[in-house]
Amino acid sequence: MIRLVVAEDQSLLRGALASLLSLEPDLEVIASAADGKEALELVTREQPDVLVTDIEMPELTGLELAERLRTQGASTRVLVVTTFARPGYLQRALQAGVLGYVLKDAPSEDLADAVRKVAAGQRAVAPELAEAAWSLPVSLSERERDILRLVEEGRTNKEIARTLELSPGTVRNYLAEAASKLGAANRIEAFQIARENGWL
Repeated sequence: MIRLVVAEDQSLLRGALASLLSLEPDLEVIASAADGKEALELVTREQPDVLVTDIEMPELTGLELAERLRTQGASTRVLVVTTFARPGYLQRALQAGVLGYVLKDAPSEDLADAVRKVAAGQRAVAPELAEAAWSLPVSLSERERDILRLVEEGRTNKEIARTLELSPGTVRNYLAEAASKLGAANRIEAFQIARENGWL
């Protein structure tokens, strides 16, 4: 039996996912969580084979959750089930150690197959995303992402520098590097491109 924990903040979807996966003879949903923090506690306690998680959740996102499990050296493998068909999200998921990434509108048999693959230590990525992810190899650093998020909030370079305890010149350098990676003409365009592609 493949033991699963399901993490999804929308209760209707959480119940549907758990029911759907429980119909499979070799899959057992042992617990479900409504947010990332609860999911982390459940996975740490129950040690399931696979965590099936959404990306956008309260407390911890699915990507933050995967990263925590990776740094803890957890044996549980992670499968993301999401509506976000964006290559940036997939790239960040893979960097966080996620093995599977499928879309919520995929057929139910594809989801069950993805769970089995991930449990076996294999990759399971939505085919429509796999090609796009490798054709857009943008790799923003965590610091560049932090700065672009602050740009999105309307902060000036000086304000960003104060917030992150950097010099304004360093902030300018990070923004120039991020804009170059994204092919953006300026800081506004940089955060817009990053946001649209799921890199923030």
